[in-house]
Amino acid sequence: RLKVTSVRIDYEGSLSLDKELMQRADILPFEKIEVYNISNGARFSTYAIPSEENGEVALNGAAARLGAVGDLIIIATFVLLDEKSLKEHKPKLVFVDEKNRPREE
Repeated sequence: RLKVTSVRIDYEGSLSLDKELMQRADILPFEKIEVYNISNGARFSTYAIPSEENGEVALNGAAARLGAVGDLIIIATFVLLDEKSLKEHKPKLVFVDEKNRPREE
């Protein structure tokens, strides 16, 4: 439940995300991400760009048309696993506070 902090229509595209959040979630720079906008129901794919700004969640380029500042979004990534690995896999979940700062769960 990240809060969108800015939208930049004139940017080339993607979603800029606080690099600490990316590290905690094991999201690599330019990794494909799925974005689910809780506020308006939009769902889209884009890629993540690390941001130096604490708490930043910026919709860029075409993605900027799918949300507004203050919208709540969920970001998801996926991995392909064989059957053995699937049984041992534990998804990584990162929860944030109202300022997009990681909360300890």
